[in-house]
Amino acid sequence: MLNQALCHRPVSQWLVLKSMLSHWLMTPTFVVLPLLILVFLPWMIPHLRWKRFWSGLGSGLLVIYFTATFPLTLAVAKKGLVAFIPPDPGTTVDAIVVLGRGEPFRNSRVEVAAELWKAQRAPLIFASGAGDGSEIVELLKAEGIPDAALGEEHCSQTTKENALFTSSVLQPRGVKQILLVTDPPHMLRSLLTFKTMGFEVIPRTSPIPSQLTSSRKAMLMFYEYMGLVSYGLRGDFLKHNLDQENNPPIAKVKNSANLDLKKVDL
Repeated sequence: MLNQALCHRPVSQWLVLKSMLSHWLMTPTFVVLPLLILVFLPWMIPHLRWKRFWSGLGSGLLVIYFTATFPLTLAVAKKGLVAFIPPDPGTTVDAIVVLGRGEPFRNSRVEVAAELWKAQRAPLIFASGAGDGSEIVELLKAEGIPDAALGEEHCSQTTKENALFTSSVLQPRGVKQILLVTDPPHMLRSLLTFKTMGFEVIPRTSPIPSQLTSSRKAMLMFYEYMGLVSYGLRGDFLKHNLDQENNPPIAKVKNSANLDLKKVDL
């Protein structure tokens, strides 16, 4: 596993902001009331310029908010995220990498990863994600996957850290080609990020849990579009050299796939 300093870091500011934004957007009163004020308030101010603009903006945002959970809207948003994901050619690889995304997503990812391993697509399954890595490994054991074929890290808080920490564990062992397992909305950002770490990536999507509400699915799409824009602006989709990362943390690697203990610069 990665050292305790990495596993017990404070939650990143982005994740705090993401949680706050999610709470705000999932509470209609917090969204609808300000937008209604934006629609009607300009007409109550006699000499305010651009009344139609501000009122129209509020009206447009209200329409977007209320239509965001429509099945057609979700289908179009999902299509935009998966349109550029290449198909799985069915070739064998060095490892299957499963990304965590919380408890509701685990079972579908475990099923996909177990099926790939049983089809002899790769000799190793590696799970990545804070609050998910160890749990996914336990579920895979229950599927009959032996300890020697399993590895994990449970310290990464973001998709970029998924890629960084996974590469620090697997690439020193010669793993270059991977099958990447995550849900369809998350796949494009994950695929691009893992490629920057030097992996040859074959995407294999796992289904979005059927129990998720339409509003939760809409939030997933929204976050992914935000993530693609923010990662692109920060240059996170550019090729990385692990030895040149700013202030690289030291990772002490230990997992059940019989990997040697070693220190790696992330």
